[in-house]
Amino acid sequence: MKSVNPANMSVLAEFEALTPAEIEALVAGSQSGFADWAKKSFSDRGQFFMNAAEVLRNRSEDWAKLITLEMGKPLREAEAEVEKCAWVCEYYAKNTAKFLADEIIESDASKSYVSYEPLGIVLAVMPWNFPFWQVFRFAAPTLMAGNVGLLKHAENVPRCALAIEEIFLEAGLPTGVFHTLLVGHEAVAGLLADPRVRAVSLTGSERAGRSVGALAGQHLKPALLELGGSDPFIVLKDADLDEAVKGATASRLLNNGQSCIAAKRFIIEDEVYEAFCDRLERAFESLTLGDPMDNATDIGPLARPDLVDTIHEQVVATTAVGGSLILGGQKSKLGPCFYPVTLVADVRPGMRLFDEETFGPVAAMIRASDAEHAIELANESTLGLGSSLWTARDDVEELAAQIQAGHVAINGIVKSDPRLPFGGIKDSGFGRELGPHGPRSFVNTKTVWIK
Repeated sequence: MKSVNPANMSVLAEFEALTPAEIEALVAGSQSGFADWAKKSFSDRGQFFMNAAEVLRNRSEDWAKLITLEMGKPLREAEAEVEKCAWVCEYYAKNTAKFLADEIIESDASKSYVSYEPLGIVLAVMPWNFPFWQVFRFAAPTLMAGNVGLLKHAENVPRCALAIEEIFLEAGLPTGVFHTLLVGHEAVAGLLADPRVRAVSLTGSERAGRSVGALAGQHLKPALLELGGSDPFIVLKDADLDEAVKGATASRLLNNGQSCIAAKRFIIEDEVYEAFCDRLERAFESLTLGDPMDNATDIGPLARPDLVDTIHEQVVATTAVGGSLILGGQKSKLGPCFYPVTLVADVRPGMRLFDEETFGPVAAMIRASDAEHAIELANESTLGLGSSLWTARDDVEELAAQIQAGHVAINGIVKSDPRLPFGGIKDSGFGRELGPHGPRSFVNTKTVWIK
């Protein structure tokens, strides 16, 4: 496994994948660790996670540089990612006991209640785009619930994967509570077949989700799947266009455009379509593409050269059938992982920029005749992760109810927040992370009836 800096394609480190014997030793260690970890109080577990938050903050510069070097996001965004990981650790350290408290329910028993008990080993299959956040978003609620975790991280961020294990060890988590497995995707089937592994959480592509979901179903194991998104960003004629453009720029280009919940399909009501496109073009033109370690850089490289090839093919295919290239659209001379901020107008259903998820700094502009048509276009997707609606109308909650997505943001952008449940519908997956739902994703919801 190679760790490669996408800004200059230099090899940062190389690692050997674990052998079957090494994998077995870590799984056995996790099984042993679960027995003791599950018995600890929420208060005791919480102290370890408060320690983890401290470790994250004390060495935040080191962790942020590691993230940027390994997958290319601007350094200031990596710093914000580390801080968010500390926040989620603290949040579940303080709130899990409340979320998993026994619930008394009146019945014909003298006493009846529901308790929430941990399952055991939970396998996490995680992506590279937020290499710290995606893991801590899984680990904090899952481990605080009393489970233990095995991490199979993306193969292009092995140093981040090892660093996360280092953080937990430095925080004092007992041996066996969290292990990183440096393995390829082919090892996942064997891990899910192992009876000691009780559940799986995957964040990744639709293809990966179908594969892991099928394996989990075959072995009758709970699965949480957070997959891709083609989030609509709807702007109605009465919206504050200046605020909407700020939101559009932030949402589309965060993480160099490599985010499942980024705004991707910009659906604009006809009366303000031209004005919005013009303002967004000016906003995009003001941004700097370059070295992600430079604080003057707004957009860094994509994580791998093949991602550039894919996003460019989507742009070329769309403009070949009527999409209008307004900005960008040519591969950058900065290197094989760089792609310029790109704006394509006159996008319609049937074009690749409408029909497919786009993972890069490309915005597809779509014209809607009215609010009803805008929502119809928003729902014309197999994906349903997030959505954003910009309007001053009084019936925003009625409009939100019509949008097929796991998250609707009104006059704001979609973002994951430890306090709120997160996940999608349709081909964007199922299950919810974060909020009160997070710790309940991998527990035995047990009914106790006493006479």
